[in-house]
Amino acid sequence: MAPGHQLDDTTVLRLKLAEVEAEVDYLKRKQVSSERRFHELLDAAPVMVWMSGTDALCTFFNRSWLAFRGRTMGEELGNGWAEGLHPDDRDLCLETYLKAFTARCPFRVQYRVQRAGGEYSWIENSGTPLIEDTVFVGFIGTAMDVSDRRSRVFTPDRESVRLVFALTERERQVLVLIAGGKSTKQTALQLGISYKTADSHRSRILEKLGVHETASMPSVQD
Repeated sequence: MAPGHQLDDTTVLRLKLAEVEAEVDYLKRKQVSSERRFHELLDAAPVMVWMSGTDALCTFFNRSWLAFRGRTMGEELGNGWAEGLHPDDRDLCLETYLKAFTARCPFRVQYRVQRAGGEYSWIENSGTPLIEDTVFVGFIGTAMDVSDRRSRVFTPDRESVRLVFALTERERQVLVLIAGGKSTKQTALQLGISYKTADSHRSRILEKLGVHETASMPSVQD
């Protein structure tokens, strides 16, 4: 090949490479812009929103979450948000999240978290996997303050009273303690069972009595 042709081929190759680099740069800027717009939309949402990456660590919290917690984005990122979990609910919350994360499946869990001002409030946290082009890229979730619903006193109707007799002996023991004002943790300690077992009994009791899980017997709170 003549030297002149080699120069032309090299020039063409450089031009094509420059075009590819320009296209890649454009796509990157477009992606950054799209992500920024996405986060702006999440910030405007009235509900609390969070996101995590493929390592299960949180990468984003919207303004509603940060205002509810009274903390900065930097304080909440990674595992920082878990610092506010109520000690009695920490294991259940983290275990539920990590199991769902590993299985790549949606989850919903209620737990107490410390809010701005220092007091604990019940929130219901729901998460779902994020899939982009068939690739798992993390989780996105929403949270709502359900303290008002949790504080409502559960009063069984006649049908529920009848169903009480269908409970197992252990479930009746749990029901009596919970109805008497004991927390789930206190009930577990008094009966010599684990917190998870006591909470499982409580869930089954509510199910048998036909009560939605977001309803609460006064005993659940310490």
